[in-house]
Amino acid sequence: MGCFTFIKVMMILFNLAIFLSGGTLLGVGIWVKVDGESFLKIFGTLSSSILQVVNVAYLLIVIGAILLVIGFLGCYGAQKESKCLLMMFFSVVLIIFIAEVAAAVVALVFTGLAETLLTGLVTPLLKEKYGADDAFTQIWNITMTEVHCCGLNNYTDFNNSYYFDTHHGYPEQCCDTQEPCNSTVAAEMAVQGCFKQILEEIRTNAGVAGGVAAGIAALEIAAMAVSMYLYCRLDEK
Repeated sequence: MGCFTFIKVMMILFNLAIFLSGGTLLGVGIWVKVDGESFLKIFGTLSSSILQVVNVAYLLIVIGAILLVIGFLGCYGAQKESKCLLMMFFSVVLIIFIAEVAAAVVALVFTGLAETLLTGLVTPLLKEKYGADDAFTQIWNITMTEVHCCGLNNYTDFNNSYYFDTHHGYPEQCCDTQEPCNSTVAAEMAVQGCFKQILEEIRTNAGVAGGVAAGIAALEIAAMAVSMYLYCRLDEK
């Protein structure tokens, strides 16, 4: 039983770390949602990723909640030697693993579809909130300045928007800081949209991203294998 006890303890410690990480992410997500401006003052200038294009608060809350559930099932299931909880842990991790593989395939094969979906979700938010919501505007200003991009696709994302109607022009990033930033200057400068720029950065760092993804996948497979090992050994006790 020495091997069983060692693996059980490692399972508990590993999932305790996941549980604590999930709690941290959940707390940060709630902080960003409740007081996004103070979060941006501390971390805004350090980030230029796709997380600034979507609502990072909801993303952190969802990821944190999922990690909390996984950590609890794995830690408590191993501690109490509960076959039910271990099987639930295995099932949840398996579902997440399958979803990640499916998302990777879709991202690689259907990049155009991903762009269409993002355009349908993000562009209406840009038209409605940019210039009206201070936190949202600051996030996009940081993104467009650091990534050297304009809107999600290009300057036309701001047509008929709150910002365009109130400022009678486009954000200065769309004209490479030249003013006034009207449709003529924006068309001449042809600043790329943030989606294309971020996609190029991802492709440039594909090796690192692939390594991280492979590492996460390996951890998930190891977690499923350990949980199934404990589950099977409980029948022998």
